[in-house]
Amino acid sequence: MDLIPAPLSSVRLPDEDFPLDHATTLTAAPALADAERWLRTSLTAATGLPLGPGRSGEGIELVHDESLAGEAYRISVRPGRAVVTAAGPAGALWGAQTLRQLLGPDAFRRAPLRRTGWVLPGTDIEDAPRFGWRGVLLDVSRHFLPKADVLRFLDLLAAHKLNVLHLHLTDDQGWRVEIKRYPKLTERGAWRERSMVGYRLGNRRDDRPHGGFYTQDDLREIVAYAADRQITVVPEIDLPGHTQAAIAAYPELGNADVVDTSALGVWTDWGVSPHVLNASEGTLRFFEGVLEEVLEIFPSEFVHLGGDECPKEQWKESAAAQQRITELGLGNEDELQSWVIRHFDGWLAARGRRLIGWDEILEGGLAPGAAVSSWRGFAGGIAAAQAGHDVVMCPEQHVYLDHRQGPADEEPIPVGFLRTLEDVYRFEPVPRQLDEEAARRVIGTQANLWSEFMDSARDIDYRAFPRLAAFAEVAWSALPTEPAARDFEGFDRRMAAHLARLDALGVEYRPAGGPHPWQRRPGVVGRPIEGAPPVK
Repeated sequence: MDLIPAPLSSVRLPDEDFPLDHATTLTAAPALADAERWLRTSLTAATGLPLGPGRSGEGIELVHDESLAGEAYRISVRPGRAVVTAAGPAGALWGAQTLRQLLGPDAFRRAPLRRTGWVLPGTDIEDAPRFGWRGVLLDVSRHFLPKADVLRFLDLLAAHKLNVLHLHLTDDQGWRVEIKRYPKLTERGAWRERSMVGYRLGNRRDDRPHGGFYTQDDLREIVAYAADRQITVVPEIDLPGHTQAAIAAYPELGNADVVDTSALGVWTDWGVSPHVLNASEGTLRFFEGVLEEVLEIFPSEFVHLGGDECPKEQWKESAAAQQRITELGLGNEDELQSWVIRHFDGWLAARGRRLIGWDEILEGGLAPGAAVSSWRGFAGGIAAAQAGHDVVMCPEQHVYLDHRQGPADEEPIPVGFLRTLEDVYRFEPVPRQLDEEAARRVIGTQANLWSEFMDSARDIDYRAFPRLAAFAEVAWSALPTEPAARDFEGFDRRMAAHLARLDALGVEYRPAGGPHPWQRRPGVVGRPIEGAPPVK
């Protein structure tokens, strides 16, 4: 049956197949109506079968059973009946996704290629996820991704039972969320004059303006669309570094006693800008206002505030920053950054939300409810878990999917660590250094897609897939925790069937033999990001 991600258990019953026809019905318990609606919409479009409502005990039925845990589900297929059993909407949707896989790749199309020959194979399946946070970061700041492409990406996440979209909305290179009380953030901060071509290639620019932003209603639509697919959207508003776009819009946010912030534009380089927020009361109130509007749009428990890669040079030179350090009784600029993060940690907690940030936020101490995204390897995640903080493991050496997946001479812009499909499949999110109690603090794992080198949905497809399918199995399935013990050969065989599903979905993934000629970029050569291993 070649299911991806692999279920806990599945038994093929070859004499128990269920052929579907125009009389086949689809029924669900009221608590599972959302999954029923999604399944009917998807399968009716692909098969041409009406799948109208029927009676309990016949056809395809979604059954509510609260004895199952969380996102778990069961599937039983016999002649004339297919039953998906779940405790709630999430398990029912994941079961419905598996049911679609059972029908074959044509079930992933938006219009029928045929109206007969649809067969659900006889089977018994039991399934449940390993992690509650199965995430993907999508950077829409470096390159803006239109709303329709974000919605399409959500469909791809749901098809792989991934349930968190971490949306990186702000950075030096662009501000992408409408804030009504501060309109210049998108009037000015959402647009840059040009972009780098490749990575550090003699300062090459394309001299083409780039930008865009999501209105608040756009984002509410994205959140609602995701929720219908059991995906939580976690917004990221980066601070106090990665903020040049905001400073370009509102120069008073920067360190104006050091540089002429009124002359700043949205940054046109990749990497990390030296221009960071000042730590004045006015700047704190400004971002509290930003976050008030963000909280109205995003109901997620967690709000990501970045907290990473904050250069301190301007604070060292700023008389205002030095006075602030003295007033607060802090020792240095590092402690000032920590103080800013702790301020917003408490601000969010007072409103019933939880801060999550990159592992640098550990350096100044955190409130008990704050969580950590461990990106600089495992060390930050280990320290956070041992200190009692929840952790999402996303080490750049393993799951930064914008990094290259083949030899440098093959890849369009071969940056970062070389990580193949097999490398991603053998990634283990829970470090063996953690004892049982600390290991429970690893609430999940996340693959990250930074968009410096992805300026379209086609580029995202190429870098994400097929590796995101391997990551999905790592996040969902009960694989051996020892990477060498995992059956990559078996996964690779199943991927042959899964690639046909991706083809039906229109995903322009990287072929196993290397990029298609049109996926290459003649004349554009990249170099590995600093700190990455040499190009091989």
